[in-house]
Amino acid sequence: MNRDKRQEIFTRLRDDNPNPQTELEYNSPFELLIAVLLSAQATDVGVNKATRKLYAVANTPQAILDLGLDGLKSYIKTIGLFNTKAVNVMKTCTMLVEKHNGEIPETREELEALPGVGRKTANVVLNTAFRQIAMAVDTHIFRVSNRTKIATGKDVVEVEQRLLRLVPKEFLLDAHHWLILHGRYVCKARKPQCGSCRIEDLCEFKEKDKYQ
Repeated sequence: MNRDKRQEIFTRLRDDNPNPQTELEYNSPFELLIAVLLSAQATDVGVNKATRKLYAVANTPQAILDLGLDGLKSYIKTIGLFNTKAVNVMKTCTMLVEKHNGEIPETREELEALPGVGRKTANVVLNTAFRQIAMAVDTHIFRVSNRTKIATGKDVVEVEQRLLRLVPKEFLLDAHHWLILHGRYVCKARKPQCGSCRIEDLCEFKEKDKYQ
């Protein structure tokens, strides 16, 4: 895909949604971090239902530690893999209290040192909470990038690096949100909605005629 096509793709995505937001509900960097930790292999809707109740009683590292492991589990038990996630959240809260005075660090290295926090989670927090340029490549973004040919790659890190290099600079800060929303609602895994896609004429998906 050439530079002009990428420019037009992101221009259209921006025109349709000038201020894209994550669909996870949060009011602080800490709430976002915990929501992202809980969102692995779970829907944002499911995470939001759990965190609304959780954050009403505990929305700081110390407050969650005060709940105890079983107390935390009682709030997130509707989320997949909640036992493992609860352990990681408690460990992360402990580290935040002991090493960061309860604050969320603003560097990738410090974020990835937290239990359960991988590259994708760190990128979401850096980009969404702290408005740093970062590309959190999940299954949606990986699919859209490869399918459209915006940025192809064999794995999420390769796609991330190519997106950071190839997306026009004026769109980099919000590109992650535009791509994930496009993958979630239009460029779906099994039945992409090519016939109603705003960038269908620019997309280089070879099989798009099947989904008109």
